[in-house]
Amino acid sequence: MSDELSKFYLAQNEPNRSCFLALRDIILNFSPELTETRKYQLACFCVGKKVCCYLWKDKKTNQPYLLFADGKLIDHPALEAGDRKRMKILTVDPTADLPIETIHEVLEIAVHLIKEKSH
Repeated sequence: MSDELSKFYLAQNEPNRSCFLALRDIILNFSPELTETRKYQLACFCVGKKVCCYLWKDKKTNQPYLLFADGKLIDHPALEAGDRKRMKILTVDPTADLPIETIHEVLEIAVHLIKEKSH
């Protein structure tokens, strides 16, 4: 992990820090095609050079979430669009067990869409 990424994770307060680090492991272990970088001061996960998702938290509730760049193209009941036109989020509770199966389902769709768009 780069120093920039380490700073991102270390800057988070608990329980979000542990939640983000667990999400990071889930994402990176999901597919070798997913790589981590930092964009817009956030942890960002890409397939090749295409952004798949970001880790961030709600400004009001401080609740962590995965922000899917092409969320509008993903039809999954766990995703919320809110006021966003292009992106959707998957909110997670940092004090509960992470919904690994749901995260894998959405990642599978997101990675597939990126690969489809690249061809």
